Amino acid sequence: MAEQVLIQFRADKALKQEVTEIYERLGLDLPTAFRMFMTKSKMVKGLPFEATLPEQTITRTEAKNAFYELRRQVANVPEMTLDEINAEISAIRAERKR
Repeated sequence: MAEQVLIQFRADKALKQEVTEIYERLGLDLPTAFRMFMTKSKMVKGLPFEATLPEQTITRTEAKNAFYELRRQVANVPEMTLDEINAEISAIRAERKR
């Protein structure tokens, strides 16, 4: 067996808890998940996931303004009853089957 080393780093407490719960649901503990991450990194000789910057970024203010604009656009859309929603879904499903 290869010599073992201790790896320590700091992380946000809430993030660690959330990630720990995800891994536990997968039947893993945090150290095993990190070993898997490092093993996969070695196999692909890089990060084991795509790490690219988005082509377009927006500021928080731009996102907030876009959200409020969408809310303004749908403000006059009439409310639908549950029966109307279900009828619309059924019609679309029937159309897809044709």
